[in-house]
Amino acid sequence: MDCYTCHRNRQIDTLPARELVAVDEHWRVAHAFDAALPGWLVLVPRRHVASIAELTDAEAASLGTWQVRLSRALRAVTGCSKTYVMQFAEKEGFAHVHFHVVPRMPDLPDDRRGPAIFGYLGASQGQRLDELQQDEVAAALRARLDDAGPE
Repeated sequence: MDCYTCHRNRQIDTLPARELVAVDEHWRVAHAFDAALPGWLVLVPRRHVASIAELTDAEAASLGTWQVRLSRALRAVTGCSKTYVMQFAEKEGFAHVHFHVVPRMPDLPDDRRGPAIFGYLGASQGQRLDELQQDEVAAALRARLDDAGPE
């Protein structure tokens, strides 16, 4: 099995800021590498999990807390009016469960609302945030998460 997330989790000590926005014993938060939307986050289990039903009780208990903490940090950093949280884990090489936590900006065009927000993912090289921009957003989010602490 070739799992992108597991591969990156094994390199956790050397990951750049954009791939290590936050971490605990169960979860790692990364900025999506191919998003055209600043703050598109991906929340991934630290161990390989192919289905939500496979989460341990401890992983499941902290999942909701992470989603709320990330949503609050995104609101503070990006000015979003709310966040979308989605999970599919179907793409080849990305079957590892992961949750997209995506800022829904107040001025988001109607044709990009709801599931159409995925139009900002898989962006071409010229439209996606570059690594420096991702690192800057990641640093701002990490600072906000560190300031807020767990609630």
